[in-house]
Amino acid sequence: MSHPVKIQVGDWAACRDHAMVIRHEVFVQEQKVPLELELDHQDENCIHAVAYNSQGEAIGTGRLLPDGHIGRIAVKAKCRGMGIGSKLLDALMNEARRRHHMEVVLSAQTHALKFYARRGFVAEGITYMDAGIEHVTMRHPLTA
Repeated sequence: MSHPVKIQVGDWAACRDHAMVIRHEVFVQEQKVPLELELDHQDENCIHAVAYNSQGEAIGTGRLLPDGHIGRIAVKAKCRGMGIGSKLLDALMNEARRRHHMEVVLSAQTHALKFYARRGFVAEGITYMDAGIEHVTMRHPLTA
């Protein structure tokens, strides 16, 4: 069942208030990532995407770094399994294409490997720990 979701893409000033709430809920509260690791100085240089449900509630977010890395994809627990992560990923990949990146790279939590693989990402290298959570680097070539 498809749920109407609107994706807003913008800079940190436009997306900060909603993105920070979602990231705090998912990464800091749910996954126990220390706040000082979740917050970094990259946000102001990134393009952000925020997903909104039909009531206008922010329910997911992600970001694209200037070097083509996608990160901080987070969807509120009650909204998972509805395709919101895919829509956020699509928006960020489209933004990467607009910026003429040849590929996007991300650091996938191991529980999300299948999600990214279904979206065309390929795992490389070994599993490593980041903020106490196992991750794998994944890449996806981009075409026009």
